[in-house]
Amino acid sequence: MLMASFISVSRNSSSTPTRNQRAKGNFFTGSQAKQVLDALHLTMSEAICLFLRQVVLHRGIPFEVKIPNALTRETLEKSERGEDVKEVATVEELFKELET
Repeated sequence: MLMASFISVSRNSSSTPTRNQRAKGNFFTGSQAKQVLDALHLTMSEAICLFLRQVVLHRGIPFEVKIPNALTRETLEKSERGEDVKEVATVEELFKELET
């Protein structure tokens, strides 16, 4: 699996101390996330800050984390092997594909 550091967050504010954070993740996942965030007009740094604020507000991960069931596990494994994978070039194409 190709791993790459894809973000370095630095936030300067007179009321908030600056702290650099680095996140390490799968390069391709980071690229896909960037496409979605671009459509939302958010930077990767803003998205991470938003996530961290939600962690504080929820006092935990702001979404449910579960062990996948057999169907989900099988689907994920097929996707990793490149089976039944549909590729799109843009976020707009992705949403059109999801609607069909």
